[in-house]
Amino acid sequence: MTEHIDISLVNWSRAQFAMTAFYHWFFIPITIGLTYMIAIMNTIYVKTDSELWKRMTKFWMTLFGINFAIGVATGIIMEFEFGTNWSYYSWFVGDIFGAPLAIEGILAFFLESTFIAVMFFGWQRVSKKFHLLSTWLVAFGASLSALWILVANGWMQDPVGTSFNLDTARNEMNNFWAVLFSPIAINKFLHTISTGFVISSLFVVAVSSWYLIKKRDVVFAKKSMLVGAVFGLTTSLFLAFTGDGSAYWVAQKQPVKLAAMEGLYDGKEGAGLVALGILNPQKEIGDKEREFLFKIEIPKLLAILAYRSQDAFVPGVNDLVYGNEKYNIEAAVQKIEKGKLALQALFNYKKALKEGNTLLAEQSEQIFRTYYKYMGYGYFNNPKDIIPFVPLIFYSFHIMVMLGFYFIAFFACVLFLLLRDKILNYKWFLRVAVLSFPLGYLASQAGWIVAEVGRQPWVIQDLMPTMVATSHLQTSAVMITFFLFVALFTALLIAEIKIMLTQIKKGPDTTKGGSHV
Repeated sequence: MTEHIDISLVNWSRAQFAMTAFYHWFFIPITIGLTYMIAIMNTIYVKTDSELWKRMTKFWMTLFGINFAIGVATGIIMEFEFGTNWSYYSWFVGDIFGAPLAIEGILAFFLESTFIAVMFFGWQRVSKKFHLLSTWLVAFGASLSALWILVANGWMQDPVGTSFNLDTARNEMNNFWAVLFSPIAINKFLHTISTGFVISSLFVVAVSSWYLIKKRDVVFAKKSMLVGAVFGLTTSLFLAFTGDGSAYWVAQKQPVKLAAMEGLYDGKEGAGLVALGILNPQKEIGDKEREFLFKIEIPKLLAILAYRSQDAFVPGVNDLVYGNEKYNIEAAVQKIEKGKLALQALFNYKKALKEGNTLLAEQSEQIFRTYYKYMGYGYFNNPKDIIPFVPLIFYSFHIMVMLGFYFIAFFACVLFLLLRDKILNYKWFLRVAVLSFPLGYLASQAGWIVAEVGRQPWVIQDLMPTMVATSHLQTSAVMITFFLFVALFTALLIAEIKIMLTQIKKGPDTTKGGSHV
């Protein structure tokens, strides 16, 4: 049922959206996290009336403003791509997917953008307390904006709270609260914003470390680093907690993704967690080759994390493709057959309505409702096509996890050295701190690969494969815009980096409150 699909168009559309999201995510984490540290600094300023904390607030606010302005541009383009490149997807689920995005635009973005004006230009125009409130509302607005976007994304991972209208052949929302409070959506939101918090903390610590290496603005840098370290340690611990919750719900709703994350081909009772491993590049679905060339495994931990039981059975790739009767796991080929029945029933229903055949329409509707949850499988012929590229998911997941634990240790070390007033004695550590900032982006981009590539071939889990979601476009048109966007976004990124570096080299404003320390 895929002979009419232009795979080249699908791949270029995916590449364009992935590229846009990749660039967009360069700007968003700092926007999400830096606002809270700015609000904390501003709160201390209001409480103490210290000119130092005011300068700190203004300095980091300037860096936030540069980042926010450029981040908005990439975000708007990414949302437009749903209509330009993924129009069938947008038409199929516009009633559900469009609602959170509309709320994000109407409520969150306007809340954030309105109070940003007060935050930047209200220093001498409004009271200190109202200005402080505006700063916190900007931070809250940034998180609220992320919430609605991630609720929409979470629904794609677990389509709840909706029903399918046979007459329009579209999904319609019937329970807004089920969509909003979906466990996958909530965990995705918490895990993503905590990622932003950690990256922005790394940013503050890195910039502060650079000042200490240069022996510039030492008191300013130490105070900023303290805020970044406390915020970073707290949020990196929360990041690990939300990561555990996200993995649990992946196990419940997306077992194929979990199997790929762990390189697990043959399911096991009491499966262990691979702490470190090298996959066997010769391994194929269904063969007898060993899974790993080398691995260090923590016994039973995967079963505990995935199903909260040390003896639970964790299905592997082969179980999900070929089925496992003992554990009541249905083979992919059976799902494909049922999916084809659902698609055929939908076709018969529409045809019966045109012909006025009420009996056939009722029978077709009954068949469709029975097999609706398998509908997306009907577009496949090869059961192995339901499995993502395992090596990419496995290595991305483990890079993300290892760096996550590194960040906890890193922030703890920063805080320890600061509290003992020995941070200046370890220049090598300050250099490590500067170099740790890009590791935050590496970890977060790896996380997005796990989340989005790991659920392939689905754009909506079990209901719509990515290959049928695209617009009817010429592949060449997508290719041209792909390279145009690469050029545009690269120019924006270079511009931001240059402006940021210029502002950092300039340092905090010392026209009031003394000179550099």
